[in-house]
Amino acid sequence: MAKQKWDCKMVAAQIEEAAGTLGRLPEEKLRGVKSNWPEPLPAREDYRWENTKVRLGPPSPDAIDRMDETMGWLRWLEPDQAKLVWARAERIPWKLIMRQLGVCRETARQRWMAALVNIASCLNHNVKSNA
Repeated sequence: MAKQKWDCKMVAAQIEEAAGTLGRLPEEKLRGVKSNWPEPLPAREDYRWENTKVRLGPPSPDAIDRMDETMGWLRWLEPDQAKLVWARAERIPWKLIMRQLGVCRETARQRWMAALVNIASCLNHNVKSNA
């Protein structure tokens, strides 16, 4: 079977999947504070639909493994590049990224593409992640 040849679109899709998987992991809860009393009932206002947050179920073990591998790819980038790539994976609008970087949209997009090309190049040359 031929090895997969990575391109920018594939890398971006994999990083977006990793960001989505990370968002689906259960939230950490503080341990050690417990009570035998039942949880209080929510106020009547809490039953309104407009404040309802719907969460997908927890990710599969395979998705978590892919997320771990994908997050290792960010080590191949400079810290600013890794932040930019992750911000786009979390679908942060270009306008906010432009403001944070202090550059125009095209410059931010070119930096993002350069980071994706760097990751694809490392993947295509079989660079091992230190994960």
